[in-house]
Amino acid sequence: MMRYVWITADYLRRMLPGILAALAVYGCLYPWRRRRVRAAGLVSFCRREAALALFWMFCGGMAMLTLTPWGFDLAAVLCRGWSGPFFRLGYVNLIPFQTVNFKGLLLYILLGNILMFLPFGFFPALVWRGYTWKRALVTGLCVTGFIECWQLLVGRAFDIDDLWLNTLGAMAGFGLLRLLERLAPGQVGMFRVWPI
Repeated sequence: MMRYVWITADYLRRMLPGILAALAVYGCLYPWRRRRVRAAGLVSFCRREAALALFWMFCGGMAMLTLTPWGFDLAAVLCRGWSGPFFRLGYVNLIPFQTVNFKGLLLYILLGNILMFLPFGFFPALVWRGYTWKRALVTGLCVTGFIECWQLLVGRAFDIDDLWLNTLGAMAGFGLLRLLERLAPGQVGMFRVWPI
């Protein structure tokens, strides 16, 4: 059990620079976004802005985790430099269920790949009206497809298991939001823009 805690803590630590960078970008764009929302005759409540900030932070962290070579740690690179090449050709796995077969890590890999992509289905449906299951499916496929293709360029792998598990995660996030809408419809509505 402690092994999984340490692995997860290391992932979160490696995500931190991306989280902070995304929060800084969000903060810089915030005044411009507020003016655009007001000019459209709408109001965005604090809850919505907090949800958007969390989504930006999540995306920044995921970028650090998924778009860099294995073992890339920005804090260590800034202190000691990077010894290996950033860009190098990775490999392709098109055989389903091959990578989820790691002994002892099966449940961690399955849950990790699904949970990691829950926010890609949850947050867009939370803050934007008209976000349907079809859009969640396309979002999951496109984001995961981009990440998998990019990973080929940084010495990692295009993995079919990641593609379907991550897309399933985005769909599960969308389903979770729909469940919350049924349980607390008035609360979910506070995360969307409303006319002034």
